[in-house]
Amino acid sequence: MEEVRINKYLAACGVCSRRDADLLISQGAVTVNGAAAVTGMKVTGQEVICVRGKRVEGRDRKVILAYYKPVGVVCTHRDVHAERIVTKEMNSPVRVTYAGRLDKESEGLLLMTNDGMLIDAMMRGANGHEKEYIVKVSRAWTMDALEHLQRGVYLEELKVTTRPCKIEQLGPKTIRIVLTQGINRQIRRMCETQGYQVVSLKRTRVINIDLQGLKPGQSRELTQDEIEELYNRCGVRRTD
Repeated sequence: MEEVRINKYLAACGVCSRRDADLLISQGAVTVNGAAAVTGMKVTGQEVICVRGKRVEGRDRKVILAYYKPVGVVCTHRDVHAERIVTKEMNSPVRVTYAGRLDKESEGLLLMTNDGMLIDAMMRGANGHEKEYIVKVSRAWTMDALEHLQRGVYLEELKVTTRPCKIEQLGPKTIRIVLTQGINRQIRRMCETQGYQVVSLKRTRVINIDLQGLKPGQSRELTQDEIEELYNRCGVRRTD
């Protein structure tokens, strides 16, 4: 078996970055076959490797989590100015990243994974994957405004016209909207073109995955059926 430095191995398993792995090793938080790991040592992955007493999964295992991001949590990995960072809030034992951001003021579903090919397929706008949101604005909707949004609106600051979308009115100020593209702050920008300010925005579904009763701050691993359907819809072949 090929040997690699233990910090590289832990990073490949999605536990943390190499730098953070070195820190964990120096703190005595990593063991190999029951003995404290040493900086620079090499492993094959056949050993029993633990971080803070928890065994590390193989580096080829793909993990996909559904996470309910609360308002106030920032989608970033390192930002000295952010009080609450999504990866720290989740406290996942596996190093994962988000497939599609939600801005700080928004809440709802984030799919978090260590499968880079899946993230790439989900983020590629040409694939037209659906994302569903519940949006409340500051005043009652008019049919004219909703029809404009459904047909697509021109965003002057970005010089782009949004794709046609599905909209269902849930209340005087509340709609369900389904998008197939991922422009930065798209819904807020779309509403502003019609003179509306978003009061609350929650993402409830990404492709075939929804919140399924999760409360803010909670996460869960996807079921095998959900994973298979997600990979099929994204046209990605599983490698684990």
